[in-house]
Amino acid sequence: MPDELKYAASVMCANLARLEDDLKALEAAGCDELHFDVMDGLFVPNFTLGVDFIKAAKGVCGLPCHAHLMIAKPENYIERFVDAGCDVVSVHVETCPHAHRTLDQVRAAGASPAIAINPATPLTKLDFLLDFVDRIMVMTVDPGYAGQRIIPGAFERVKILKENVDYRERRIDIEVDGNIDVHNAAVLANMGASIFVMGTSSIFKKNGSLGEAFTKFKAEVAAVRKTV
Repeated sequence: MPDELKYAASVMCANLARLEDDLKALEAAGCDELHFDVMDGLFVPNFTLGVDFIKAAKGVCGLPCHAHLMIAKPENYIERFVDAGCDVVSVHVETCPHAHRTLDQVRAAGASPAIAINPATPLTKLDFLLDFVDRIMVMTVDPGYAGQRIIPGAFERVKILKENVDYRERRIDIEVDGNIDVHNAAVLANMGASIFVMGTSSIFKKNGSLGEAFTKFKAEVAAVRKTV
């Protein structure tokens, strides 16, 4: 069970009309990372954040940034996202026919490489990529939209993946994204996840302080972990 958990705020779920205030509140509350879901309408059925948006966020906030590239041909855009200020770039195993080359491209550009995997993709697709990544992002919903229910098999997938990473004696963070409420986060943490993407199920509510919501969520996950 990982002892040190990290929390990433999904900027896609933020109130874009008050983005600067929200980002500063998250930074002050101790959020670990900003998570930017980049969608192109091809690999996933939605369009979201891009390079210029990340540059704007970096201008008002000092938190590390993770670009989650849910796009076709991610190799064409990696340097642009790193130049925009991204510390981590994740690409989907489903979009990378030459995944080793693409992950090497991320590291050569100066960012930490990560591989993401969809719920229906066999974990065996990752077997020969573990030596090339610093983290693996397990999608616990089909990517594209916020507000979905977690796919039950996600819990077992994280457990199996953690066992495989430990067997290979690799230091790789397992990140989870999709319907990460308090209960799901606690169970996934006990299964081996160490980074949690917070969206509408956790901190981005219609009312209340975002900083307070983050502090409360983090404390509740720590408490519930002891009971599940």
